[in-house]
This record gives sequence, structure tokens and C-alpha cells, in this order.
Amino acid sequence: MRKVKAYEAYIDDYDYIIVYMRKDFYNGRSKFFYLKDQDDNIIPLTIRYKDQYEGFTRFKLIFEQELTIGNEYYVVNEYGRSVLCEYGHIVKTSKFYEDYFYPEKDLGLTYSKKKAVFKIWAPTALEMKLRLKKDNNETILSMNKEEKGVFSCTVNKDLLGYHYTFIVRVNGSWREVADPYSSFCGPNLHYSVVEDISNLNMPEKIETTPLESYCDAILYEASIRDFTSQKHIGVHYPKTFHGFTEENEITKKKDTGFTYLKSLGITHVQLMPCFYFGSKNDLHPDLNYNWGYDPMHYRVVEGSYSIHPEICQERILEFAKLVQDCHKENIKVTIDVVYNHIYVKEDSILDNLVPNYYFLMDREGKFSNGSFCGNDIDMIAPMSKKYFLDTIERIIKWFDIDGLRFDLMGVLDCKFMNEVEELCHSIKPDFMIYGEGWNMPSFVPEYLRASQNNQEKMPRIAHFSDRFREVFKGSNGQLDKKGYIQGSTDELEHVKQCMSASCLDYYFDSPEKVINYVECHDNHTLWDKLAFSCFNEEEDIRKKRQVLANAFCLLAQGIPFLHSGQEFCRTKKGIGNSYCRKDSYNMIDYNLRNKNIDVVENTKALIQIRKNHACFRLRTRKECKDNVYFSTIEDEALVYNTRKEMDHCIVFFNPSLNHHEYKLDRNVKILFDNGNCNESKTNLVQIAPVSVVVCGFEY
Repeated sequence: MRKVKAYEAYIDDYDYIIVYMRKDFYNGRSKFFYLKDQDDNIIPLTIRYKDQYEGFTRFKLIFEQELTIGNEYYVVNEYGRSVLCEYGHIVKTSKFYEDYFYPEKDLGLTYSKKKAVFKIWAPTALEMKLRLKKDNNETILSMNKEEKGVFSCTVNKDLLGYHYTFIVRVNGSWREVADPYSSFCGPNLHYSVVEDISNLNMPEKIETTPLESYCDAILYEASIRDFTSQKHIGVHYPKTFHGFTEENEITKKKDTGFTYLKSLGITHVQLMPCFYFGSKNDLHPDLNYNWGYDPMHYRVVEGSYSIHPEICQERILEFAKLVQDCHKENIKVTIDVVYNHIYVKEDSILDNLVPNYYFLMDREGKFSNGSFCGNDIDMIAPMSKKYFLDTIERIIKWFDIDGLRFDLMGVLDCKFMNEVEELCHSIKPDFMIYGEGWNMPSFVPEYLRASQNNQEKMPRIAHFSDRFREVFKGSNGQLDKKGYIQGSTDELEHVKQCMSASCLDYYFDSPEKVINYVECHDNHTLWDKLAFSCFNEEEDIRKKRQVLANAFCLLAQGIPFLHSGQEFCRTKKGIGNSYCRKDSYNMIDYNLRNKNIDVVENTKALIQIRKNHACFRLRTRKECKDNVYFSTIEDEALVYNTRKEMDHCIVFFNPSLNHHEYKLDRNVKILFDNGNCNESKTNLVQIAPVSVVVCGFEY
């Protein structure tokens, strides 16, 4: 709450008000104050104390009479100057949480042909109206305020297809918003639409092979837009949900789009944000580019990815079809959700209905900024937490998704994440939940944050391992700093720990919690990092390093993660943060894929090896401790032994420019050798410079 006016007042608790008077406003002085409501009733105020705060005189004013939440109150000073008293920190008090918790799931619209019931939770609002539109006809109806801060209105007729908005008076001003509880909204959230999911011909749900362990997953991150934005790849509806899974003779001939995705062998496609984000215009999707990490409505499918963004039902059907198209090919779908902040707080539907409630705020009226986006969502406030849990339940049940990837999960709290886990697994037992467990500086106490530091408090939540990324790729921040992939052996002991899912030295307590990656949508691609850190090497050597990196991700204990294009040396032309750049920077370049098809084929082979050999998918710390062991060759090449019962493999990773060999006491079968210097069976393994050799023991 930024103090910009000369005179401001906030109801901060059930028995006091905070008033700010700037020094140039009556010298910041007043001997007394009183309170009046919208009906001119007077309530005495007592000055408990005053102090100096950021250029203001700050007064704490006590009142004896109980206030009615939702009424409008004005503070009047000794000079007769009045100012609206806004609802401030009071919405963060335990009494407010208890008094106004509404447990039912009927908020928003409950539709039938006979009647439509509209309910909105807005306890601090004085008044609320419902605006209905159909063709050129408009009706505005008053809503009734009921218990727990819920406003309701029942219309006894069939309103199917009507447009509607809510007009709310809160903190002295009128605001008009769409329905935060609805998934049926018009373009750019200008209105909601009376509709019911039962009216839609949703695609039949198709079961995929159950996921027995998180470690059986192979995650592949992709953008709806990027995957089909390149021209002349045969996709008739590029950059859309429909185009993502579109197949025809041209895509099959050119091996592009969904045809290509299917060929990789991955188990899960992780889609970058698919729900409404504020930086794009639904009706003009090519005006600008954005990844979508700026949410404005958590239940509305993104319109810029729809063929018919003006038809709210169509965007739902298109996204639902995408999920089932993937399921037909036994590819599970996880979606990237941004539940840590909102794009513009002041324009947020939720904040317009109940100012401040949904965002982390301290006693001084300042907002948490652990997300570095100007606000952080408050998952401790009961109705905020309920909103997001109900949202997740709807998304899973409607769209049949298989996992959630939480952006900046460390802004959230462990309790919320565990409730998410319980909910998701009650619906789908093999559902995946994971996220960025960075320790973000939010107002959530460190011991409660859903960060890697507290991973033991979240038994079934996985985290991206930035340790793995830094050890193998080198620093994201320092492009010239090399990791093990580029031949640096400075952290060889950490390499061994990372290959053991960081379980043996207790970074994590289970390999099912560790997502191993070297690149994602953020920061430079690995290929661009290699171009900088290994600028003096030939391209062929750097391509081998790319294969080496992919092998580390795919063969390490834990959960492998690939960024789309990582399998063919994707470049963003040296740009580290391309979130709002053009398609030319972000598109999946199938011509580059063709050029580097050898890297693609090597990556596919490594994916298949992981799927075929359980020894790369150990599920517990004890299994890792008992079955994974290492040695090195001349402190350069890593020798990685892993086994599970009778499945036993030995892998040689050589990031150096030297040739090595390794003698075994019996023959092994060569499963992979991108150095091409071994026969199919041998006991003297040849390890070419910058290569990977995977061997299987036969029993």
C-alpha cells in the first residue's frame, strides 16, 4: 500500500485504524479524529499513539464500537477534512479469516435451464450488482448480501448464452469485473458467459500407462506457440492448441509438430502457461509475443492459442482435445501454472472484489515481492487457498491433465503444496507435482516456504535441481564459466552426487524429488552457452558436448527434463531471456533439427535406454546408496555403475579431448557409443574424446 496522498486511512484490525497525514498537510497534525459511516452516524476515535513514518505522521486510532464489515467509513480530522477509510490489514486477521470463510463450492454461476444463481464472495464490498446482456438488451440487477460476505442473485429463466459482469462498490469506488470463478469468458476478460460444462461435447478421456514412479517420467517442455510457429511445416493452424497436435501428410513427411513430438519417446509433455495471461490480446495474437508468465485469470484457457478466441466454449474444447490427442499416443500432459503472482494487481478481478486479501501484505501495508513481479499470492488466507485448490480440481477433472509444474514454487508455502498433492493424488494417483523450489524472499517465513530447503516437509513434491544445472552446464550468470560438460573437473565430486540424485549427501531425501536439467525456457540455451564458453572449439565438438549433456540428464538418477530443441542444439541467437522476443528467436526450427539430426537420434537412443533399463530409475535413497557407485579415469572421465537386481549398466562420460580405455573383467554389450569406436561386445571399452558409452552387463 504505497502512501502517495496527503491524507489516508486504513482499517487495519477490528479495534483500530491507521491514519497517515503528510508533513505538508496541516503540518501532519490533528488533535482529534472521529469516524462517520455512509449514513452519517458518528463513532468516537481515541488517539492511541502517533509516530513518524516515511514522511508522514502516523496515527493509531482506537474505536470502541464494532464496525460492520462492508460499510463505508470516513475519518474526519480536527479541521473537518474527511478521507475514506479503506479496508487494509484487517482482511489479513485471523478473525476475518474465520468470520468470512465460505466452504461451499457454488461461487460464481450455478446454471440450469430453469434458473441461474450468481454468487460472489466480497465481504468488504458495500454493494454489488449483476449486469446481464443479450444481443442489444441489458439488465442490471441488485445482488443480496448474505452470510460470510457472499452476494447472490437468482434469475428464474434460462440465461444460456447471456454475457454478464459484476459491478462492485468497495473502498468507495465502483469496479466492473468478469466472474473469477467462471471458465467461460469473452475475449480479453471483458465479460463472462452463462454456460455449463455439461453442455459441451468434451472429448472422451483416454487412459495412459500408469506412472509407477516419478522417476519413470521423461519430461519435455514445450510452448504451444513455439512448437508450430515456423512457416512451411505443414500445420494449418500454427501457434494454437489445435495446431499443436495437428497431423497430416506434410507433417508426417517433414516430421514436424506433433508427428515429431511423438517420435521422441518422451513420457510427459510439459506445456508452458495455457491459462489466460495479460500480456497478449486474444483477438490479435500476433501483435506481440509472450511466454505467458503473467496470469490474469486462473480458470480461463488462453485465448491467443485458440482458433476461435471469441467463442469461450471453443477454447475449452480445443485444449481438452489437445490433452486427449496426447493421451492417444500415451503421452501425458503437465501444465505450467503461475500461482505465485498476478500480472497487474490493480487490474486483477480478485483484488477488485476484495482488495489486498489475495496478496501477501505486512502490517505496514507493504506487499511481498518474492516473485519480483510486484506482488505475491497469499496461499495462507483461507479463501485464497480455497480458490486455487478448487481451480486445480476443476482443471484436472475437466481437462484430464497429468501434472502441474509450479512456477516460482518457493514463493508459496509447504502446507498449501501438500494440500495440492493430497487433492491431485485423490483424483489421479499417478499425477506429477513439481516446481521451482528456489528460496524466494517472500513474506512467507523461510521454514514454511515450498523451497528445496524444506523438501523433507513435502514428501511427494519434486524440485528442479539448479545444483545439477550449475555443476554440468556451468553458471547461468557467467557464460564463460564452464561446467563438467565443457571439460571442467573442478566439481567432479559434485558430479557424482548429482548423478545419484543428490540423495547421498542429503540435498534431497528421494530421487523422486529431483528434476535433472541443463536448460529450460529461462536463460540461455545450452547450445548458446556452449557457443560462448567453448567458442574456440569446432562445431562438431560442441555437438558432442550437447549429446553429453543430454546423456547426463537422461541417465542420472532422478527425473530427466529436456527443453524442447535441446535434442537438436536449439539456439535463441544468444538471447538469455526471450520471453517477449519475436517468433524468430523462440520458434522450434525444424531446419536446424534436420541439420543436427545426429544429435536428435542420439537423444532418442538415450531416451529408449532409460526406458528399457530400470537401473537408471531407482526410486529411493537406499537404492541409490546400495546400487550406484563411481570411479574416474585419470580424474577426467566419469565411470558410472548402476544396477537394479539383474539389470546392471556401466556408463562412461568423457568430456575431455583425450581418448581413454577401460578394461572390464568380462564382456559387456555396447548399448550406446557416439564415439563409434567399439564392437557390439567387448571387455576393453574405448572411450573417444567428448563421448558417452553405455554398456550393459549380461547375466
